[in-house]
Amino acid sequence: MAMAKQEVIAEVAKIYKVLSNERRIRIVTCLMETSEPISVNSICELTDLEQPVVSKQLNLLHQYQIVCKEKQGNKVLYTVDDPHIVEMIADMINHVKHELVGKPHPKNLF
Repeated sequence: MAMAKQEVIAEVAKIYKVLSNERRIRIVTCLMETSEPISVNSICELTDLEQPVVSKQLNLLHQYQIVCKEKQGNKVLYTVDDPHIVEMIADMINHVKHELVGKPHPKNLF
């Protein structure tokens, strides 16, 4: 049974709320820029965030299926879980780049 439109919109709002945190965006974009799964320590180095902060944010991102994790030995490695999220964040980054330099946006394609 398909979710009702109102339920879908409520879930969309929850995901936007999760992605409204700068630290989580830094973590996701870090993962978007890597070609292989990476560890929490690597994410800390690449984002300049402390390990407890990264771990907490990764847990929330995993809960909403934005990142996935796999255990390899005593390490847990992370990747972005959903290409839709990658596309959405990349589109928002491009939007902001246009805004920063005052470029017009492409015409509505709908």
